[in-house]
Amino acid sequence: MVVAEVYKALGDPTRLEIIRRLSTKPTCTIGELSENLGVSRQGARKQLQVLVNANLVHLEQHGRTTQVSLETKTLEAARAFIAQIESQWDKRLKALKDFTEA
Repeated sequence: MVVAEVYKALGDPTRLEIIRRLSTKPTCTIGELSENLGVSRQGARKQLQVLVNANLVHLEQHGRTTQVSLETKTLEAARAFIAQIESQWDKRLKALKDFTEA
């Protein structure tokens, strides 16, 4: 997984809303996801392709419908990356605090 691609994909409000919806309902159809999304079904499909390319969602064809599911491992890896950066900054800020208080 390329972390930059994940964050680039999450940098769009429509795609973030798709991820939010999938976080509350593990599997949806493209029609369900595009409902009240503010984009056409075709527009939703284009947004989903960006998420697929970033390995954030998985599409599975079932007859005439396409089921969309969240790739939680990719989201967890992105969260772990942020946690690592956060930990480094916490250590640096603590060192600065200790230095200024000494």
